[in-house]
Amino acid sequence: MELRELFHALSDEIRLGIVRLLIAHKELCVCQLQEVFGISQPNISFHLRILKNAGLIKSRKEGKWNYYSLNKNNPTLKSLIPLIEKNVNLL
Repeated sequence: MELRELFHALSDEIRLGIVRLLIAHKELCVCQLQEVFGISQPNISFHLRILKNAGLIKSRKEGKWNYYSLNKNNPTLKSLIPLIEKNVNLL
């Protein structure tokens, strides 16, 4: 993972909001994120893919749903969590 890719992933308001929600809720499914942001499933999946490719989140499949959580093994993300918690409001 490149630092540029990580910061690109966090440069979008929706993706930053997703990370903030995952800090607060530990794990969320696509349907919950769709509801919060009021956007289509393909659109939310686009944002999740960017976050996942940057190594910020991970997913697991249960039935027909995908559940997303933070990638706690990402040392850069770990160092950014306090900054994100302090500066990004939950929706």
